[in-house]
Amino acid sequence: GLSGTLLAKKYNIAISTTNNKEIINDTDINLVMITTRHSSHARLVVESLQAGKHVFVEKPLAVTKDQLQEIVDAYSKAKGQMLQVGFNRRFSPHTEKIKSLVGDQPGPLHLTITMNAGFIPANHWVHDMKEGSRIIGEACHLVDLAVFISGSLVKSVSAQSLGINSALNTDNASFLLAMENGSNIVINYFSNGAKSYSKEKLELFYQNKTLVMDNFRVTTGFGWNGFSKLKTDQDKGHSNQIKKMIDSLSKGNESIIPFNQLINVSAATFAMIESLKTKNRVELATW
Repeated sequence: GLSGTLLAKKYNIAISTTNNKEIINDTDINLVMITTRHSSHARLVVESLQAGKHVFVEKPLAVTKDQLQEIVDAYSKAKGQMLQVGFNRRFSPHTEKIKSLVGDQPGPLHLTITMNAGFIPANHWVHDMKEGSRIIGEACHLVDLAVFISGSLVKSVSAQSLGINSALNTDNASFLLAMENGSNIVINYFSNGAKSYSKEKLELFYQNKTLVMDNFRVTTGFGWNGFSKLKTDQDKGHSNQIKKMIDSLSKGNESIIPFNQLINVSAATFAMIESLKTKNRVELATW
């Protein structure tokens, strides 16, 4: 409340409130941005859609299957509103360059995506399964990258955690995603790495060519005719996503991330947790 009110005064924002109903029910507002704790995202998405608002929600979209179903039901009754999730990484210039090289429908490819997430104490709220844990709450970024770059939805998930009898909210695990188009994706989510090492790294193998993206700063091509390297300041696509969303809203265009991809990514993270629990391969249900 206090920090929000101080920022509102600093930037001449007319209303600062701790009552979300005032925002959702305000007829002068057509876009609601949700950046609360993970477990509250789905409820606020549903309420905003039911109020006729466009919605931008930070990841994750939902933390349970029941929450996701409520969103699917609310969106099916919406009247043309946009629903977006803060999957900013697909809007990084590095991701967009990779996508331009492989194309919209590349066919089978292999991606290894590693997040050197860093240690967070066990008593921190991000480890709470009621908040989705770090896998549902953070690794979803990597699943979205996989869906975007491969041009395909996730079909099944297999998981392997580090250690023996690790907790379900582990943040040291590897996941194999089988995609509908035959692509294979390996997602490594680790908290036990060195802080001095890159936080995020992506390696792509495709038709006798390779791409390596390092921390959204450098992308290097091997075997690509006409492309060898892209270097920028670190850019994870935050600004580009917001700009594209506002542009699409102003022109009345469709959502900049297709709804079926948003649902598939969430469903895949639930399958990741289920696979950790059962130690079996998990096929994704149809939504």
